[in-house]
Amino acid sequence: MMSKYHPEFITITCLNWIPVLANKEHKDIVIGSLGFLVKSGRVKISSFVLMDTHLHLVWQVMDEHKREDVQRDFLKFTSQQILKNLRNANSPWLDELLVNGKDRKYQIWERNSLCIELYGQKVAKQKIEYIHNNPVEAGLCRLPEEYE
Repeated sequence: MMSKYHPEFITITCLNWIPVLANKEHKDIVIGSLGFLVKSGRVKISSFVLMDTHLHLVWQVMDEHKREDVQRDFLKFTSQQILKNLRNANSPWLDELLVNGKDRKYQIWERNSLCIELYGQKVAKQKIEYIHNNPVEAGLCRLPEEYE
């Protein structure tokens, strides 16, 4: 299936760089949601990495969907599931995630995620290598394939 959209490099950061994704259950929520988006034909994912405070991915939104809708749904669903987990665990992070905004009491993700359209193979390859090497650069492993 072809897409009218170019692949995109996206960085999504946890609110105030709080290490919400250090929790394996929270990483599993994100991975499960990405898997759902792929299985439902909303996106194709070329690469991703989950760090403790942020995630990077290269995805391509498929034709019949709008990027804004896909990203909104992904962020909303993962936020709700992570918050549910934090509430059940009575996590002290809830205090740090409290924003008391007009439309939400808590916030998991920073607003305005970085999104760069990838027009050429060279730039796409560069971003995918950046994603794969992110855990190495952070000192979490020696080789990209060692990072879970």
